[in-house]
Amino acid sequence: MRLWAEGSGNGIGRAVRATVKEQVADINRKVIARGVRAVNALRNAELEVLKGQRNGRVYRKPYTKKATYTASAPGEPPARRTGNLRLHWNGEVKGGTTSGGGASLTAALESGEPYAILLEHGTSKMAARPFVERIKEKAAPEIKKIFSGPYT
Repeated sequence: MRLWAEGSGNGIGRAVRATVKEQVADINRKVIARGVRAVNALRNAELEVLKGQRNGRVYRKPYTKKATYTASAPGEPPARRTGNLRLHWNGEVKGGTTSGGGASLTAALESGEPYAILLEHGTSKMAARPFVERIKEKAAPEIKKIFSGPYT
């Protein structure tokens, strides 16, 4: 089947182009909104991965007489001592349009703690406590669900 509209610049062709442009803009807004939901899914996964007890050594908390905490063992996500790693994350959604008028999107969650990279990859004196891939794996099903829904 073939369908077309002909006419002058003030005719039906202009109305069709305007309607298509509005629809593309509406879908692009919905993509950005879903990006915010994806960042929230990453944040929820991060909270899950970084909570709970660990199986490493027991240490005395600095500047206390009796309080202790259990550190993470090598290969486990980092243990919570102060809670700063768990609390200081920044989500960001960057969106734009492609040359074809479609939307491009980057949804990111970034730690504000400078030692996060040291925990993730380890140092010469400490084995790695990886957590980034676990956060991604935990969030992936929810993110796929968010973006696979209808855009109507």
